[in-house]
Amino acid sequence: MMILLGAGILLVILCILIVYITYREIFYAVPKADEDAYAIPGGDQYRKIEDRMRTLIGRMERLPYELLFIQAWDGTRLVGRYYHVEDGAPFQIQFHGYRGVALRDFCGGNKLAREMGHNTIVVDQRAHGRSTSRTITFGIKERKDCLSWVNYVCETFGSDTPIFLSGVSMGAAAVLMAADLELPKNVLGIIADCPYSSPAAIIEKVCRDKGLPPAVMLPIARLGAKYFGHFDLDETSAIEAVRRTRIPILLIHGEDDRFVPCRMSQEIWSACGGHRTLKTFPGAGHGLSYMVDTKRYERLVRQFVDECMQRQKIRNA
Repeated sequence: MMILLGAGILLVILCILIVYITYREIFYAVPKADEDAYAIPGGDQYRKIEDRMRTLIGRMERLPYELLFIQAWDGTRLVGRYYHVEDGAPFQIQFHGYRGVALRDFCGGNKLAREMGHNTIVVDQRAHGRSTSRTITFGIKERKDCLSWVNYVCETFGSDTPIFLSGVSMGAAAVLMAADLELPKNVLGIIADCPYSSPAAIIEKVCRDKGLPPAVMLPIARLGAKYFGHFDLDETSAIEAVRRTRIPILLIHGEDDRFVPCRMSQEIWSACGGHRTLKTFPGAGHGLSYMVDTKRYERLVRQFVDECMQRQKIRNA
């Protein structure tokens, strides 16, 4: 009897250990204020454009900015760089990707926003950069951080300030998941570059890529998220959120994205309840559409923003 009891206890301990290790591998992160923005991922897709990326990062790093500190809805300290262009200008709030670096992920997108005359806040997502927390929640908690930043802009710069939410990868999924929150009417549009359709879907896809059985790993990941990360992996998704919003959405995705499949943006587009646009970029890898075809990327974003601003003028007329 004692042997069986001891074996049962060891089995429980082993299961808890497996769940914890999975949590550490997928969700746990230690924020690093000195994260190297110039560390470009390896692989053939980045090799051709890494010099240009470093040039853009360097230019952005040398720009004057104000460091902003706000408290999120759950007490987490969030940090962002505020780049001022012009008083009274529209705002873009920009959210980087999973284990990403704000300066690297938005070295192109922020340049475009500034050239459009927009003030920008480039956010360090929770568990990244100078922000606190040690759990990445794949957009579940990050979507509420988007609302915290929107509220900050409204309180600081005025509730009539036009705001656009922009994200890359996990940041794109987060701004889409924020779409069905109580965003104020001055949030005029969402720009989502290579988003995934749901946290569970992207974890399942990565498990397959690594040769791990999703049927086993996904339930373990759910348990790790719940008991060690204190969040529900299935609480919402980009697909669920866009069904319930009327905020215009621009979806951009590289057709050669080997991390987040392009079909996920197509699934999101199909689910959208309001005005939506999907543009794919042949030959572009994950988050690299701007680098592969800069002129087309800039034209699409400018057109989308102009249309959103025009709709707002018509509503206010």
